[in-house]
Amino acid sequence: MAVTSDQFETVIGLEVHVQLITNSKMFCSCSSDYAGAEPNTHVCPVCLGLPGVLPVINEEAIRLIIAIGLSLNCTVSGFSKFDRKNYLYPDQMKGYQISQFDLPICENGWQDIEVDDAPFRCGITRVHMEEDTARLLHRKDPQTGNGYSLVDINRSGVPLVEIVSEPDFRSPEQARAYLVTLRQLLRMIGASNANMEEGNFRCDANISLRTFGDNELGTKVEIKNMNSFRSVYDGLRFEQVRQAKALNDGEKIIQETRGWNQEKGITVSQRIKEEANDYRYFPEPDLPPLTLSNDFVESIRNEIPELPLAKRKRFIALGLNEFEAATLSEDRARANYFDSLVLALEEKSNRAAKLAANWMLGEVARWDNEHVHEDLSDFPIAVEALTELILLAEDGVITSSVAKQVFERMIGSGLRASQIVEEHGLAQMGEDVEGELVQIVRSVIDENDKALSDYLTGKSSALKFLLGQVMRQTKGRADHKLIQTLLEAELKALE
Repeated sequence: MAVTSDQFETVIGLEVHVQLITNSKMFCSCSSDYAGAEPNTHVCPVCLGLPGVLPVINEEAIRLIIAIGLSLNCTVSGFSKFDRKNYLYPDQMKGYQISQFDLPICENGWQDIEVDDAPFRCGITRVHMEEDTARLLHRKDPQTGNGYSLVDINRSGVPLVEIVSEPDFRSPEQARAYLVTLRQLLRMIGASNANMEEGNFRCDANISLRTFGDNELGTKVEIKNMNSFRSVYDGLRFEQVRQAKALNDGEKIIQETRGWNQEKGITVSQRIKEEANDYRYFPEPDLPPLTLSNDFVESIRNEIPELPLAKRKRFIALGLNEFEAATLSEDRARANYFDSLVLALEEKSNRAAKLAANWMLGEVARWDNEHVHEDLSDFPIAVEALTELILLAEDGVITSSVAKQVFERMIGSGLRASQIVEEHGLAQMGEDVEGELVQIVRSVIDENDKALSDYLTGKSSALKFLLGQVMRQTKGRADHKLIQTLLEAELKALE
């Protein structure tokens, strides 16, 4: 019998570590923006772990973790504390990590997701605050071939939030959908950039298998070293099959940590999994407990923007399809620009939402893709200026092809659409457009004997060539369909 993961029920829980967007680190005033910085330049005695220094809690990080917890429908504790998580590793400067153990800031929440249009709710066990570790850079000596590691301490102490889910996922597809939804939420509330490729959104997955109908959980395996949603999915799929085969062969699953090897497409054993008591948690003596008033928590709740799921439902109610709504609601800057564009267009068009979506997912998205290190908060065309351009096309003053040309000129020059149209004579051809076009069509046919000959011998590509020549002569100022109709009529008369 072939061994497949379908013989067992899969149980998955996810632990997500998220770097917060703050100016300084969690317990000192060093800059937390270490991207591209020279190694070991964003450091001080506190994040170096030198004796005698005292940490100070970053208030903005606390505000952000509360915002995350509230967005995940968690209960925010009025009293919590920090703890020392003790373990020795080269990236741990103090020999321990300041984290939270038994009294986290947020717990008992949930998140709604959708998988194949089926709604699904997963539980959130806890959302707690800690500090990031230093970075290990592994190198090989070119002369001896011996490996060695370097330590970059810039990352040490950066505010880090751990979001722990309940073991509610029953497939890698559900796990991946949860991560996508969580990333959208974090970006929407402005808590994190949440890019797995950049390391500010990291996921460890716990997976076990059990016989269908069994209430007891199987022995879990933790998977690490996954730096994309795809690798999370592939790692979980591999473990499903590996554990199913082992159980069918009568082998015992060992509670361990395994690393995902992207090149080989397998997980590899790294170490036996530690239990909580192995870390010898105890209260952090250098930090006071956190006491959070209801007024403080509610003030943060009132600042939370509309969340992605609610935004997506609202966009669908405006007449957008599922894809349009999902794409426009996944990024805060994009969603805000779209909302502003719809508002500006509503006074002039009853197709405001659709027009705005077409441009946002067309020309604006293309600009966004070409400027990967920027977002729409850096987009050079103001909402009012893009509104003018859209309405010029919608009212027939310019054609859709000319509108795209004007869009490019607006980005490069900063001029308004009406200025560009007037200066370059790009307005759509006048009332006698058909008569003028017929003359242009005939002229193009007369000047391209080979294309005419090719068309008459059945080569359809010749029509496209001639059509392009007419479009070039009109500078895109005439309707594409009208040109094609007139061109086909003239060619038919010559057959």
